[in-house]
Amino acid sequence: MFLHIDIDCFFAAAHRINNPQLNNIPIAVGGRSNLSIFSKTPQKRELSKIDGAFTSSILSISDNSKTFDEYFRDDDKRVRGIITTSSYEARAFGVKTAMSVAEALRWCPHLLVIPPNYSLYHELSHKLKLLLQKQIPTIEQFSIDEFFCDVTGWIKDNEIEKFAYNLKQQISNELSLPVSIGVANSKWIAKLATNDAKPDGVKVVYKDEIQNYIHNKPIKEFCGIGKGYQTRLESYGIHKLGDVKDKKDLFYSWGKFGKQLYHRIQGDDNEQVMVQKSDTKSIGLGRTFDPLSDRSEIKRRIAILCRHLSFLAYKGKHNPMTFSLNIKYRYGEKAKGHINTQREFSEQLFKQELIKLFTDIDKHPSHHIVQVNITLSNFSENKHTTSNLFTLEEDSKQAKLTSSIQDLRDKFGIDILKSGSEL
Repeated sequence: MFLHIDIDCFFAAAHRINNPQLNNIPIAVGGRSNLSIFSKTPQKRELSKIDGAFTSSILSISDNSKTFDEYFRDDDKRVRGIITTSSYEARAFGVKTAMSVAEALRWCPHLLVIPPNYSLYHELSHKLKLLLQKQIPTIEQFSIDEFFCDVTGWIKDNEIEKFAYNLKQQISNELSLPVSIGVANSKWIAKLATNDAKPDGVKVVYKDEIQNYIHNKPIKEFCGIGKGYQTRLESYGIHKLGDVKDKKDLFYSWGKFGKQLYHRIQGDDNEQVMVQKSDTKSIGLGRTFDPLSDRSEIKRRIAILCRHLSFLAYKGKHNPMTFSLNIKYRYGEKAKGHINTQREFSEQLFKQELIKLFTDIDKHPSHHIVQVNITLSNFSENKHTTSNLFTLEEDSKQAKLTSSIQDLRDKFGIDILKSGSEL
């Protein structure tokens, strides 16, 4: 049997742990693109000291100490930001994830919107993972607030419901977190069952109950069926999960994903919990901002993102061979590109190549840009891969300089040293 554990309204629940005055009232956690990274004034930032948890802000500023006006209101008094998590009390008023903070306040004028505290979420997620590892042989962290657990051969089927309730109570006692647990013989049916376990409950679906359970469930409720795939399925008359069973040939005609989705919905996919590997495949950083046409300012911002990502590469002891850049224009059009290199990584090389790459992929140089994302990947254990002796010597010098600079940043802060291109 598999358990799917989901922390109810995680970010909101985290803030309630030491603030009982937040209980039983409409609250939400909001977020906004952290543009202070581009500020020319020094900022206080921290690098998470916990490995293995999921967070949307590895390098962060302690925004949780700011008031609503300090965090969400611009100098022009305009309220900015989006809702990342809302409590059930807030949802009753129509407040939803991804809704703008301004709209949420129109739906619920007495809503309390709280700035995020990513360090707190990261810490709690990690503590829950450690707790689960002590109780269950095999676990998979699916997101910052979701876990799959395999208890096959560990807990008998007739004892699974009691086990889930006891586990839920232990999590509440030790971490003060409300969780909902779905249980089934399939990972993905267990995840579907969690929706019916909410809030703060347990739902068990045994193997012989699957077909009856999914019969009238809308296809959009199943993990992996987005709006595009939903439209595609509905065009074939598939509106409920129960409609899928007799469409095996259709799903198989859609290749690997269609075949996989078919068996996941039937609960006979036999997929196992994936134990997460420690090897990092890539690291990335990006920001969304108001429409900007000044290319010199875009390049300055790319250089700043490169500085921060170089620091993460240094901390992770990565030597990336591939640099990627994605940009998004004002009305949704995108451009992307990447560079493969055989040279030893350094911050200077990274900045030079990304600025050059931006010039190459910027196919609409007169259009406003609203988003920039950069990624480092294809990590190599061999730092010296180029055969050019002159380049090898120069790269070695730059790599040593980067290492010395990162040592200073590690001690005094990421903003302690900046390049001229950032100013």
